[in-house]
Amino acid sequence: MPEAGRIIRLATAADLEEVQRCAEAAYALYVPRIGKEPAPMIADFATQIAAGQVHVCVEGVQLHGFIVSYARDDHVHIENVAVLPGQQGTGLGRTLIGHVENEARRAGIDAIELYTNQKMTENLSFYPRLGYQEIRRGEEGGFARVFYRKELA
Repeated sequence: MPEAGRIIRLATAADLEEVQRCAEAAYALYVPRIGKEPAPMIADFATQIAAGQVHVCVEGVQLHGFIVSYARDDHVHIENVAVLPGQQGTGLGRTLIGHVENEARRAGIDAIELYTNQKMTENLSFYPRLGYQEIRRGEEGGFARVFYRKELA
């Protein structure tokens, strides 16, 4: 559940610029580590928003973070979770992921999969703390990725 005053809602076309700014701010620190912009910085957010794949967390008119997810095979795939740097460490990322998990349960889907870049080392301990298990590592789209899965109860 988001903090009081914050809501999670489906993104609209009007959110596009703020979603892009959030992604750029959230992932900027990884550019030197990876040697290029990570995939979430260059995603086609307009298409993802139009497809109903993006949820935003807002407080009033201020966007604090977003998550991109969609059903795939036997699970929901989380493509992207981004939180503004000033909001990181507040539990917002965990809240956004929890929102997707709850939506998956309501839809009768009992697993979530996601990935992170191997050089985003903070995530390598974060996702397991949320109950995600590493299922494999590999190269995809020119990035070294770590793939995780969580079975929902």
